[in-house]
Amino acid sequence: MRVLVVEDQKKTASFIRKALLAEGFAVDVAEDGETALELTGATSFDAIVLDIMLPGRDGLSVLRSLRERRISTPVLLLSARGEANERVEGLNAGADDYLPKPFVLEELFARLRALGRRGGEQASSILRVADLTLDTVSRTARRGGKLIELSAREFRLLELLMRTPGRVCSRMIILEKVWDYSFDPGTNVVEVYVSRLRDKIDEGRTSKMLHTVRGVGYVLKESA
Repeated sequence: MRVLVVEDQKKTASFIRKALLAEGFAVDVAEDGETALELTGATSFDAIVLDIMLPGRDGLSVLRSLRERRISTPVLLLSARGEANERVEGLNAGADDYLPKPFVLEELFARLRALGRRGGEQASSILRVADLTLDTVSRTARRGGKLIELSAREFRLLELLMRTPGRVCSRMIILEKVWDYSFDPGTNVVEVYVSRLRDKIDEGRTSKMLHTVRGVGYVLKESA
């Protein structure tokens, strides 16, 4: 599952992010409501963990905006306040679940997985670009119906590219999303994995899908 965590407290956000990563979730973090709305407009998420108390645009305002834009991604609200009226207001605004702070991590994991299953009833787990498909539940990839064997890291790289088809992903974005680096380690690890992935999805085919945009990054798209 790809999860967006919207939390302005850096320590709390980092704690949740590391815990989710350790459980196998893919995680993006936004520290304010405006950034959260930008991310949801550019990336498809399986669930959103949304803190109510945010600087500027608060969580309930973000939630209403998401629903007004017909973004139906399941939302789990977090708040240090547990008043019933706040829970009711959040649920009426379109939230799918509510978890008061402090919470037990295992409960957060369980609630997110439940939301993922619920959301899966409404949205397909299959990503498609031309004849390339990626099943995010069974974690299998196929091109033209032929199974492609991928390592865990190759799968994350392909998922990132397939969630943003036609859009260039920079090397730094790939390092952040696939390797969870917030800095450039100065190695050619991205280039090595892109080369491996290209060999697996494009080898022996006249129509190439994984392209290098020199000086910018990489893009997955059907050849013209």
